[in-house]
Amino acid sequence: MSHFLRQLKLSLRVSNFNASSRCFSSSPIYYVRGAEPVGDGNKETIRIPSLKVPMELLKDMGIIGASHGWIATMKSGVVCLQDDLDLPDTKPKRIPLPPLVTLPHCQTQIVTNVAMSSSSPDDEDCIVAVKFLGPQLSLCRPAQRDCKWSNIRISDPSFFSSHVMYSKRDGMFSMPASRGHYTGSWDLGRHMKEPKLLQMLLLPEEDQIPKMKKRVWQRLESCCTKQHYLVESLHTDETFMLKWYTQSKPPTLNVWDHFLVLKIDKEGNAVYTKDIGDVCILLSRSEPICIPAKLNRRVQNCVYMLTDHEFAIVSISCNQKFGATPFACSLPYYISKNLI
Repeated sequence: MSHFLRQLKLSLRVSNFNASSRCFSSSPIYYVRGAEPVGDGNKETIRIPSLKVPMELLKDMGIIGASHGWIATMKSGVVCLQDDLDLPDTKPKRIPLPPLVTLPHCQTQIVTNVAMSSSSPDDEDCIVAVKFLGPQLSLCRPAQRDCKWSNIRISDPSFFSSHVMYSKRDGMFSMPASRGHYTGSWDLGRHMKEPKLLQMLLLPEEDQIPKMKKRVWQRLESCCTKQHYLVESLHTDETFMLKWYTQSKPPTLNVWDHFLVLKIDKEGNAVYTKDIGDVCILLSRSEPICIPAKLNRRVQNCVYMLTDHEFAIVSISCNQKFGATPFACSLPYYISKNLI
């Protein structure tokens, strides 16, 4: 294990936003940059100042997602919710979910992300969603007696690589289509088999289209990676779609990132914006998070991006990257945790 930890370069950073909203009431937001072993280094735990995290979370095929402060892991086809960022004198919770069932012509080994409808798996209304790469979306109520997965086969290939999020406004799990022209929403009711589709309607005003030089538009079109994310701000009751364009520069490790942000209303009317107000967006492999920035003046109207090779702050107003810190992050997830 010590050799494995040395490969991680044994550094540590904890990000604490100290934000408050209806969703994250005074909840710190953490990410693990590295680790140091506890005790003699032979134990299966690592230490984050006053926090302890199981070493297994840094291993391949361990963590598959994070949402509302819960970490989701998967082993041998079983998803487990873990409350691992806890005080050192308390025992973290483990909530194993039923074994996964793979639908015909689908796979359940590669997970896109995990989303939860609330932070309380013990609540009977709480639903966990696991989005797999490909057609399968699986929903489960952990608190329900004899709970089982409700497996949805998505017919539209535009959603096969999409990231899922839970919309408290709509009470449904939503995903953007691959080109961001429309969204699809699912639940355990009438929209389990047939999703609720919402077409994006860009307002015709000329000033709604981002004004960029022709070479910038051409660069966006040539980007090797284009990802779309939906995120909801409970603080302002707004929904945003982030278009994340990435272009690498081999053989160097330099990466060019560019964000376009749309504000979407309930009817699907969308406008490009360079000002999302006094909030910031946290983007990682976790479910996207939007929190108020009143207590963090430096981060308002910014995207805090965390990847497996870099942490950076990107200003939405000018798409300038600040505080870029390249590093090897084996756990590129933002994890909200309310420590008392």
